[in-house]
Amino acid sequence: MLIALQKKHDNIAEYLLYMWQLEDLLRAHDCDADKIAPLADRFRGIEGMDDEKIAAIRQWYCDLAAMMLAEGKREKGHLQININTLLDLTDLHLMLLKSEKDAIYTSAFYSTLPYIVELRSKEGTEPVGEIETCFTALYGVLLLRLQKKPIGKETEVAIAQISKFL
Repeated sequence: MLIALQKKHDNIAEYLLYMWQLEDLLRAHDCDADKIAPLADRFRGIEGMDDEKIAAIRQWYCDLAAMMLAEGKREKGHLQININTLLDLTDLHLMLLKSEKDAIYTSAFYSTLPYIVELRSKEGTEPVGEIETCFTALYGVLLLRLQKKPIGKETEVAIAQISKFL
């Protein structure tokens, strides 16, 4: 909870990726409160983390898992709160593209667009917006890195550009 709040304040892209990772973590624990509760204990020993803060994190994890179950996201998909964040970012993206005052953003987008188009051609699923495509790519590479799997040079170049854009 504390990490999420800090990320949401400092870097909304990191926040959304963190929340997607948390969704997967909760799924890995079957969205079961008894299995999830001990996850908060990993914060013990960290400066400033007292029992009250750890209990709040534990409750937050359990609340998120309950939301996932209530929203039918047990197997896949994202919580509505995360979908709303993505929609807000998409709205901002569209607003910035329409604005004639933000040439830097427009330039960054058009530098990234070839990678977005290529990613979309490889997805094979229902098309999604440019911003969601970027986040899906970043999250996919994050998962590969966590699994210590190799990432190709072309993918590294694409991810570097997408990261810079977001």
